[in-house]
Amino acid sequence: MENNVQELIARRAANELKGPSVVNLGIGIPTLVAKYIDDDLIHFHTENGLLGVTDVEEEDPNLVNAGKLPVGERVGASFFSSAESFGMIRGGHVDVAILGALQVDETGRIANWAIPGRSIIGVGGAMDLLVGAKKVIVTTSHLTKDGKSKLMKACTFPITSTRSVDMVITELAVFSVVNEQLILTELMPGVTIEQVRESTEAYFVEGGVGQ
Repeated sequence: MENNVQELIARRAANELKGPSVVNLGIGIPTLVAKYIDDDLIHFHTENGLLGVTDVEEEDPNLVNAGKLPVGERVGASFFSSAESFGMIRGGHVDVAILGALQVDETGRIANWAIPGRSIIGVGGAMDLLVGAKKVIVTTSHLTKDGKSKLMKACTFPITSTRSVDMVITELAVFSVVNEQLILTELMPGVTIEQVRESTEAYFVEGGVGQ
């Protein structure tokens, strides 16, 4: 069931990508998005220094992405240093970043890098992507494993950036973030508006969906 949920979310996120564009995929559900892309003008970027990442079916065990998972390289791919890669991000050359999240607050800010009380390796590129990417899409399950809403009134984990994301996609619904407000724009197949209301702690505008 968990894999089906992740695939559903990744497939829906893939529909948001249109070439020509440079797209960075975060760790977790975002890495699945490449499986659903058939557009040669979409170029996947990883912050450890590769532009032209292919999906996992063409992986090279000698190449990894920022999450240390094997990836492949497409024809015409380019390699560069991590410093140059972050220069691309900070310079506004990444069109779309798709990130996972531990929590999302009702203004669209996210927490995705630290859980209090647990050791961490570091924030990675998430802070830079939130600042530098032109559009940020979050892909996450709607609920935690113990059934609590990940879309909260306020994040209880350390936030990743003061920037709000542009879109949140879960297995229940799709939300746009406009003027720091969550707006429900779409229900996932088979989901009712009542399910979304019951599963969401954060305030959101229903925007006519399910009416």
